[in-house]
Amino acid sequence: MKDITETMSFKSDELRRDNIKHILRIVKEALDERGYNSVNQLSGYLISNDPAYISSHNNARTIIQTVERYEIIEELVRSYLEDDQN
Repeated sequence: MKDITETMSFKSDELRRDNIKHILRIVKEALDERGYNSVNQLSGYLISNDPAYISSHNNARTIIQTVERYEIIEELVRSYLEDDQN
């Protein structure tokens, strides 16, 4: 029987990272469906902060703006460097 008074650890950083990855996948799919180069469009958005780079298809523009650009960039760099070590 599980002790219901035991403190559960909550990994907010991991949840935040997973959320960012999920958002990027949704936006990529929306851009791909519209025939855009998702890498170019996302890069343009991240560099300029101009939401016009992101299609409004499937609410992608609104969805990507739910997270700060610096958090997206941070996650992309972290993911790249972690993959580079493997």
